[in-house]
Amino acid sequence: MEESLSFQSIKELYDISDVDIRTFSPLALAYIGDSVFDIIIRTKVIAKGNVPVSKMHKACSDVVRASAQAQLLDAIAEDLTPEEEEVVRRGRNAKSKTTAKNASVIDYRNATALEALLGYLYMTGEIQRMQELVKIGLERTDRI
Repeated sequence: MEESLSFQSIKELYDISDVDIRTFSPLALAYIGDSVFDIIIRTKVIAKGNVPVSKMHKACSDVVRASAQAQLLDAIAEDLTPEEEEVVRRGRNAKSKTTAKNASVIDYRNATALEALLGYLYMTGEIQRMQELVKIGLERTDRI
């Protein structure tokens, strides 16, 4: 039996109450989306073989930085459903109290939009769709 690390499986295991995803702010979705994206990228990097952690960290950092996430969002924009486009729009327009240290405001907002989308897909159980979009984006931007 294949097991997956999903919001639904975690919710069931830890007896977490149902939540209405529509009540979450785009920044809350981006918060979980950031972690989901990070675990996807770290998994891809570590699967390439046992190398020094510093090299793994650099490979991951090259993909999870705001400018790379903004490029990934641009690469998948044409593949988004209207519902996904709305999540992206809300994520891009979210007013965050923080800014990226090494990114433009536009890249930072687009990265937040991508993370919000991934968080939304994760929280709604659309893991396959989330993985598909990340894969398409990585292939089109020629990352890892």
